Amino acid sequence: MATQKKNRRRYAVAAVLAAVLTAAGGVTAWQVAARQDDARPLTTEEASRLALSRFTLYGTSPAAVDLTVREGGGTVVEVHGVIDYRTRHAAGSYRVTGSRGVLDEGLVVWDTGGLGLAKSPAGADGQPWERAEHVPRTGWTSRPYGTDPLDAGLDLAVQLGADRPDNPLLLAQAGPRLLGHDRIDGRDHDRVSGPRPREAATSGDPSPLTYWVDADGGLRRVTMRMTGLGTPTTLDFHGPQPGAKLPEAPWATAG
Repeated sequence: MATQKKNRRRYAVAAVLAAVLTAAGGVTAWQVAARQDDARPLTTEEASRLALSRFTLYGTSPAAVDLTVREGGGTVVEVHGVIDYRTRHAAGSYRVTGSRGVLDEGLVVWDTGGLGLAKSPAGADGQPWERAEHVPRTGWTSRPYGTDPLDAGLDLAVQLGADRPDNPLLLAQAGPRLLGHDRIDGRDHDRVSGPRPREAATSGDPSPLTYWVDADGGLRRVTMRMTGLGTPTTLDFHGPQPGAKLPEAPWATAG
């Protein structure tokens, strides 16, 4: 019995959801836009593609990602970055806009433990991860993840890639459902509700996560809905980012 539980934790994507729920302060109520009445269980082929998607994402590392959070009052938070799934480190730029224009912007680094923010150093050019290399360790304002959608989205993004495919049989038992099909950037994608913890899967509660997976098992988009928000946190993955190198300063051992 202990071995079976260990395998479930190892292979089920639902474990990622559980981690995000913990980071988000144990959120239990969610809004879901898709009509669950029209959803159906995945076929064996569809489950196999979903089971491959996290491994495929891992293989694109360093992976380009865009994260968008639309908060109340017209405030929008955007993060454009890259994630190295081998080290679970990520870096990029962030911008907060509202009705009065740009409210805040700078650089962001994050990993499985939390995030750090810094202003872009004067005179530093290039991509955000290149500019981040010029920020000393003391220049970062770091904190653990909180309960807001941005933090939950960053935490989810850095945990999604996996160094092996998930077990499609265990994945199917966690209750993912086909919601529909969408065309993104000229490619067809299955829109799939995410796996759920056992208690949610058996109760019929919908998943807060939705995945867009193509015919090759490529993960193009993930959305996450939280109570009180009319729109989801959205993660868009754009494949490998050639030449991207994560900065050393935020994670370097203090000398």
